[in-house]
Amino acid sequence: MSALPDRSGTSRRALNAKKRQSRRPSRLGLPAGGTVKPDRVGEPDAGFPGLLQRVWQRASEAPDLPTAVEVLASLDGFVPADVQLRALRTADEVALKVLCGVTWREDDPYVYQDATGEAAGEPVFLGEIGLTTSGRIVVRAPGQSPLSITAKLVAGVLRVPWSARAVADYHAEVSRAADRFARSVVDCRDWLATLGPQGRDEALEALKEAAQRTAPFMLYQEDRQYTNFRDGNTVTGKTLWPGHPDCFLSALQGLPLELWPDSDAVMVTCLTLLIRSAGYARIEEANGTQLSLEHVAYQLEQNRRHYNAVPGGEEVARPATASVADLDTLARALFERRKGVLAEAQLYREIHGALVHKIERVAEPYGEQARAREAAVTAHLTARLPLAGADLDELGDALAAAPQWLAEPHGAFGTGLESLVYEAVAAATDAFEADFSMSRGLRSLPRLIEALRGENWAEIVDWGITEFFCCVVPRAGARTYFSDSSASLADTAWAMSSRMQYNSWHFIAGNLPRTADIEARDHFVPPTIPDIAFYSDQHHHGHVNNLVRFTVRSPHAVEVLDRKFNGFMDLRLLRCEGAPFTTQDMLAAHRTSAFIARASSLAAGLAAAGADIEVTSFDSQWHWDTVMAAAPDAAEQSDASDQVA
Repeated sequence: MSALPDRSGTSRRALNAKKRQSRRPSRLGLPAGGTVKPDRVGEPDAGFPGLLQRVWQRASEAPDLPTAVEVLASLDGFVPADVQLRALRTADEVALKVLCGVTWREDDPYVYQDATGEAAGEPVFLGEIGLTTSGRIVVRAPGQSPLSITAKLVAGVLRVPWSARAVADYHAEVSRAADRFARSVVDCRDWLATLGPQGRDEALEALKEAAQRTAPFMLYQEDRQYTNFRDGNTVTGKTLWPGHPDCFLSALQGLPLELWPDSDAVMVTCLTLLIRSAGYARIEEANGTQLSLEHVAYQLEQNRRHYNAVPGGEEVARPATASVADLDTLARALFERRKGVLAEAQLYREIHGALVHKIERVAEPYGEQARAREAAVTAHLTARLPLAGADLDELGDALAAAPQWLAEPHGAFGTGLESLVYEAVAAATDAFEADFSMSRGLRSLPRLIEALRGENWAEIVDWGITEFFCCVVPRAGARTYFSDSSASLADTAWAMSSRMQYNSWHFIAGNLPRTADIEARDHFVPPTIPDIAFYSDQHHHGHVNNLVRFTVRSPHAVEVLDRKFNGFMDLRLLRCEGAPFTTQDMLAAHRTSAFIARASSLAAGLAAAGADIEVTSFDSQWHWDTVMAAAPDAAEQSDASDQVA
């Protein structure tokens, strides 16, 4: 029996034979999985474990308790301290406030009494402070067991003396905190009761969908962790499917409200409030913190202040209380106000990789640094593409006036679209002083258009990652981070490209009608606003191995047959070391990304009219050839030629 050809005319036997070959640029033509040992072996303490060890060492060497707590709270400058402080258990929060006056709460009336002052008195209890392997600060307060018994610690503990005054203050503060939480539990249960059994089940379904369609998160109620990230999952995600009995949301469905644990009742209420304020992504803005009504009130208040600072639109009023009813009103008002803010200003998110925590921000105005970055990109593009203009808007207008060349060969590429993507990414690497820049998309716009016209949603979600592309252009000097090897640099660029292909695959389904095929296919809600990430080389294995430390991501929508595909493409900038990217960098990158997206939409229009626009570049061989041409190494080129031959 002859092997059937695929769409491209290549036989299935030939395709399967190719799949059995390594796609790593330095091993093209060799069997996959044939190496004796990995090319690079990571250090056992690489990423987050190593960071925690260094943080603990610094805290242990601190001259006093407040300094040690500052080191622990900020993970020695890797995260904003208030994120760690909002992760504290109630008793730990009160203990740190009493011992050294540290709190995340605003306008707190407590006056810290220095432990060395007369008001403190002699120690009556020897407590402890530790750091857990998840990065949380834990405290042994009066009446509690040693931390070595109750927590998984990075190392040992700091011994902390408590005066009689501190013990008395702690007892009073803990009692008040317990009363506040008890009242909030009643409030949450009353609100959940008004939903009725059906309403609660619908709310749980909505939260399961949110957990499944957004990035991993870790939330806390005292010692209990709610997470779909790594080990100990208790929420629907990559590990627990919807309906899994270990998912706390599934376990609550159909259960009488009286049997819901207090922590679950509060968690469901708080998650619902967060989503009502801005959609699923708001959950990630609580990542790594306690989730209570007080914490939700704090978070939404920050959003309210940021939104109200944007001119235009009706200001959102501050709620009178932190009750569920008042916070619900605030959340809905923020959702509406956010629409106006998006029209008037640029929203973005800061991502703090050590705790996978995100913070929504309103960007500052477009300034001189951003204009300088854009000018450098514009100069590069006008020198290499058949476009003229003083800035990216003018280049986009020139392209829109005569887009036909996007479907024709240009330079070394089969289409002008490929040439434009490459030149824009190469320009970004230089203009933003990045170690790597990249942009992704779909290889065959005609195939997508054909499927859309036939409403063949099942075909679209059945495509594999090879139906997508990502063009990665590293700085030639970035090889110094990878054993000073051009071959390793090419392999790293291809690893990034492959991962970004997966991201395109992951997002495309979120733009399609919610049919059974779409619902069954793993996907995330496509991103719509840019972000700046700090110290992303902590958890994600690919980020740790490939030194993905500081990044900018700028997603944009592309229009295909009048359908808006959010997150269809993005531009990403990466630095392995040095200074993080700034908001001005992000703003200029977002305009560069918008230019590529505009070109992609124009190319889709040409494809809809019959142009055959296929992206054939940016595969493994292309990345090898491009990297080796930019940073040649004679010995490596010779070895690679022998391997392929």
